[in-house]
Amino acid sequence: MDAMRMSEGNVSECPIVEEEPNADATRFFDLLKDSDEPLWDGCMNHSKLLAVAQVFTIKSDHGLSEASYDKIIK
Repeated sequence: MDAMRMSEGNVSECPIVEEEPNADATRFFDLLKDSDEPLWDGCMNHSKLLAVAQVFTIKSDHGLSEASYDKIIK
């Protein structure tokens, strides 16, 4: 508040500047959208995020190599 000198006057006078998110933020927001997206049309129990998390858990639990993980995904 002090840096923008908002304590010296009315806060409502401060202009609101909106800008487009940068590339990293855009990728993050896309991932957030995927977390709510169903794995396939009509699927009510699984999202893309849940599926990826489950596959990574299996990879970790069983010590799968990156190559074996890639083959499973393909």
